[in-house]
Amino acid sequence: VVVGPGVEIGEGSTIGANTVIGPYVRIGRNCHIASNVTIIHSLIGNDVIIHSGVSLGQDGFGFAIGRDGHSKVPQIGRVIVQDKVELGAQVTVDRGGVRDTIIGEGSKIDNMVHIAHNVVIGRHCLIAAQTGIAGSTEIGDFCIFGGQVGLTGHIKIGRGTQIAGGSSVISDLAPGSKVGGYP
Repeated sequence: VVVGPGVEIGEGSTIGANTVIGPYVRIGRNCHIASNVTIIHSLIGNDVIIHSGVSLGQDGFGFAIGRDGHSKVPQIGRVIVQDKVELGAQVTVDRGGVRDTIIGEGSKIDNMVHIAHNVVIGRHCLIAAQTGIAGSTEIGDFCIFGGQVGLTGHIKIGRGTQIAGGSSVISDLAPGSKVGGYP
């Protein structure tokens, strides 16, 4: 395990082999972080479970298009993982570009989900495998997404929304929506 300077790890937390925790990361109490995890630019609450291969806090996909090529836009936000969140194997969560990327309390994220920069996920959401959430999307509390859901960026998904597996969402959804396909 590699632990950078200024890191805080709460009592009762465990860290698996080959994990790298970057400078000034904070990890709460009673967390379980498995092997081969990378955490930078992140604040993690209490009672969080992070499975193998997770990557938190890497730069988001931000580029300014120019005549001579693409210029990287600086990413200065963090990842905030609130209490009692579970992140499945190989989940990636990008740090915010300007504001923080947030995963709300009690949310459960399945294996191989990508959460882009500036995304805000509400409390107690369930997100199944291979879902991709594009940048600056806001997801309300108690939402449920089936496997392989794709959400375009800069949309709002209302509280309690359910999205069937394999769906592609390109616009806002009102609270309590139940959708599938290409709504």
